[in-house]
Amino acid sequence: MKKIFAFVLLGCLISSCDEYLELPNPNRQTTENFWTTQESAQQGVTAIYSMFSKPGGMARWIYFDIDLRSDEGYSASPWVELANASKFIVINYDFVTFRSVWDDHYRAIYRANQVLQFVPEIQMDEQLKARLLGEAKFLRAFFYFNLVNLWGNVPQITVPNDVTTLVPYSTTEQNWALIEADLRDAIAVLPASYTGGDVGRPTKGAAYALLGKALLQQKKYQQALDAFEYLVEGDGKSLYGLMENYADNFTHTSENNIESVFEISFSDKIAGPPTEGEDFADHTLGNHRAQFFAPRGIGWSDGQCRRWVVDEFLKENTVDDTRDPRLATTCLFDYTDEGGPTETMVYGETFQKRFGDSQEVWFHKYQNDYWRSFENYHSPINYRVIRFSDVLLMYAELLNELNRTAEAYPYVDRVRERVGMAKLSDVKPGMSKADFLDQLKHERVVELAGESVRWNDLCRWDDLDSQAGIDAIELRDPDFANFVLGRDKLLPIPQTERDINVNLQQNPKW
Repeated sequence: MKKIFAFVLLGCLISSCDEYLELPNPNRQTTENFWTTQESAQQGVTAIYSMFSKPGGMARWIYFDIDLRSDEGYSASPWVELANASKFIVINYDFVTFRSVWDDHYRAIYRANQVLQFVPEIQMDEQLKARLLGEAKFLRAFFYFNLVNLWGNVPQITVPNDVTTLVPYSTTEQNWALIEADLRDAIAVLPASYTGGDVGRPTKGAAYALLGKALLQQKKYQQALDAFEYLVEGDGKSLYGLMENYADNFTHTSENNIESVFEISFSDKIAGPPTEGEDFADHTLGNHRAQFFAPRGIGWSDGQCRRWVVDEFLKENTVDDTRDPRLATTCLFDYTDEGGPTETMVYGETFQKRFGDSQEVWFHKYQNDYWRSFENYHSPINYRVIRFSDVLLMYAELLNELNRTAEAYPYVDRVRERVGMAKLSDVKPGMSKADFLDQLKHERVVELAGESVRWNDLCRWDDLDSQAGIDAIELRDPDFANFVLGRDKLLPIPQTERDINVNLQQNPKW
């Protein structure tokens, strides 16, 4: 029976059955029949954005890889492997916080590559086409920016590749070059602002800001200053400023405000499964960070803030001799309310009642306690990737690096004065270049703690490149006792990726 079946099957394959089997299914979308209309071009770009809401996009795991691995945060999770990942104790190179970010970032890049390959051939409104291609370039640069900062020498893929394509890794320098080129292309076509339903897409200013960040990370100081110039003193100056209320930068009621240079949109409209892996039509569009970083009894409490961050705020009072108001927004701890544990409210109950005399600290930014008494996987708060205050502080850092320290003071003063702090030019005039950088390190903590910038700051300042630097960090964060010089600045390339692609080379010492 098996022989007869084989004979019939063979005959079918070499005769008319072959023609029948190759008939296209008219109901199946392919690259040939999908990328044909203006609507499909728009849908293709929307598909890139949808990767932000995936666990490995910007919804969950990247905060573990960036915030918690820095000296600002740590994990005391009962999931030992999760806690160890931020302690630089890694056995499984495919652990979910690494592998998921790698996979979802490359899926986003694949989608951007599809847009960049197929949309140019579509007959459609040329101005809209140029903008959509600019958005795809910006988004590809954004995802590569994260990959390069986390892994360094990663595969550079610029066309829609298939599973048989084994792309070797590119050097960090080659990947930075692609990021720069994509952002310069985006700058040329993206609008300065949007209206209506398009608000939230990357603007010309967002592309300039991300370019500035990429150049600063490479210590290309003058080029980075030139990029930030657009937002700070150039044509885009009127579009950006500082919110009067610092806390408005972290709520769902004041999104896409004048301080937001680029933010990622999240929503609680769809409360589907917060799944790993493939796409689901009803997967959650919310940010999972709040659920994982909320205090125990409310969320998972898998990510917490170091106590030294609190102490940093207490080094200086406002001109009215009150506490820096940014502390209560940044940290949830026993004295978030200056009245202490019995006055500090934690999701409807006092800190004292929930945690007793605990000295624990949680990140307060992006938590939903200002409007509800619970957390879940559906936080609607948009994540501000780049704020204008960050740009101002980076601009000051660049001026200082270019030996223009005196010119840098006003940009730090703008950030300080917003929250009632004295002008730096009044309290610490005439600082040396080295002293000014030390002061900037303080300013960036009290302004930006918990906003996923600290790891890159430590890398840029070379604090992770010497044992003396690591020893100094260890005084603030004991997890750095496990940090191996020359290894832990980068994550390990996922092992299953290397099993599939023999052309990939593992990062040093892993």
